[in-house]
Amino acid sequence: MTFPSPLSILLAFLLSCVIAALAKRVGALSCSGSLAAVGLGTLIFGFGGIGATAVLLTFFVSSSLLSRLYKNRKGNVEEKYAKGSQRDAWQVLANGAAAGLLALGGGVLGGDLWWWLYCASMAAANADTWATELSALSQAKPRLITTLREVEKGTSGGISLVGTLSALAGAGLIAAIAYGFQHNVWMALVVAVSGLLGSLVDSLLGATVQAVFWCESCGKETEKHPRHGCGNPTRLLRGLKWLNNDWVNLGCTISAPVICAVLWWLVR
Repeated sequence: MTFPSPLSILLAFLLSCVIAALAKRVGALSCSGSLAAVGLGTLIFGFGGIGATAVLLTFFVSSSLLSRLYKNRKGNVEEKYAKGSQRDAWQVLANGAAAGLLALGGGVLGGDLWWWLYCASMAAANADTWATELSALSQAKPRLITTLREVEKGTSGGISLVGTLSALAGAGLIAAIAYGFQHNVWMALVVAVSGLLGSLVDSLLGATVQAVFWCESCGKETEKHPRHGCGNPTRLLRGLKWLNNDWVNLGCTISAPVICAVLWWLVR
């Protein structure tokens, strides 16, 4: 077992503080999100090294840029979401906690598999974010992953061709970075596939067990509770009341490394 030096941890902490401060300044993170990002970043930068750092920064920068670039094109879609594009602590942990633990495992125990599992988790987070941000550009209505019936844009569990291709591109970007540090083309492909499948797990959970509420005043579905954006109360329409989008995102980022491990066992 090996541990990073105190100097490495200190440098990781300082780098995390700088990045979190910049992200908060541009509106990508809330106060709680910044604190969570410092802790998670210190863990990943300190134990994961330069490769894990590059992957995490690729996810954070690309997803934040997409969120800001296409904010005006998303129209009324965001009113369905429980939270905005400014990530709080729960959103940060939902997207990065699994990856942080995998980076810790790799830093302490060693072995290439930890690296690929870490990248698969980040690929799923990136795939899901890219799909969410870019699917709003689609002219066609999404379809619910469980029944394929048309639903409104922003509906939990909705998928589209644009969104799915965006998810593949987001996962592929992380896989390309992963390949740059570990030149294994097969495992890079496994990471891309795992990331895409992880994002589809996110959609499946969103369509089945995620809490979706109804605003009687607006006559619309929403993730917001106990009140809609209009200020009126919302009631549970389907799903588990406690299972919000943060839990769904956590399921996404956990499922991808599990899928990656299974595929690794098959192709090794």
